[in-house]
Amino acid sequence: MGKITTHVLDTAHGRPAAGVAVELFFCGGEMALLAGAVTDADGRCPAPLVDGAPLEAGEYQLVFHAGDYFAACGLTLGRPPFLDRVTVRFGVSDPAGHYHVPLLVAPHGYSTYRGS
Repeated sequence: MGKITTHVLDTAHGRPAAGVAVELFFCGGEMALLAGAVTDADGRCPAPLVDGAPLEAGEYQLVFHAGDYFAACGLTLGRPPFLDRVTVRFGVSDPAGHYHVPLLVAPHGYSTYRGS
């Protein structure tokens, strides 16, 4: 069975990003919310966002609430912040695969990749 996992690293402070709200959507036809979680002290969601059920091939979208995280860290952000909700849309071609989609984020930039 396939699974989708993520973690978030705060590159501005050089540490895992604890307390980031994350939402996972399936983007077939209408957007459907599949899961929501908050990252732990290690910057990871405590469990896979999807696990044990077959994934559907298609497009998925992760939404990371980075603006709320950086505001909670005490950073003075513009209104609206440059990055508020970071959206990563990705494709699943192998429903049995493990899709790990990490986010490296700072108040003014981010990066992502397919991890393992």
